[in-house]
Amino acid sequence: MSLYKIEFTQIAIKTVSKYKKSNPVQYKKLVKLLNELMEHPRTGTGHPEPLKSGDSITYSRRISKNDRLIYDIYEEKVTVLVLTVEGHYDDK
Repeated sequence: MSLYKIEFTQIAIKTVSKYKKSNPVQYKKLVKLLNELMEHPRTGTGHPEPLKSGDSITYSRRISKNDRLIYDIYEEKVTVLVLTVEGHYDDK
């Protein structure tokens, strides 16, 4: 089985950097989730689930009560694109 390559949007990169500096507990959990994504992006901790938007490539995992790791899975490229790591997809 191949490991998935992890890529980040610019917004995700900024938020990861912010967590690293100001929220070490959340950063540690995020790193654990990212490591899991490389092996199995559809299963594991953080309650991974496909978003209800209808496409089958976008998933979310719980980082904290208020924050979600939102990502797309591209099987043909064996790549996971991290879209955002802050906020919740239901935030209005």
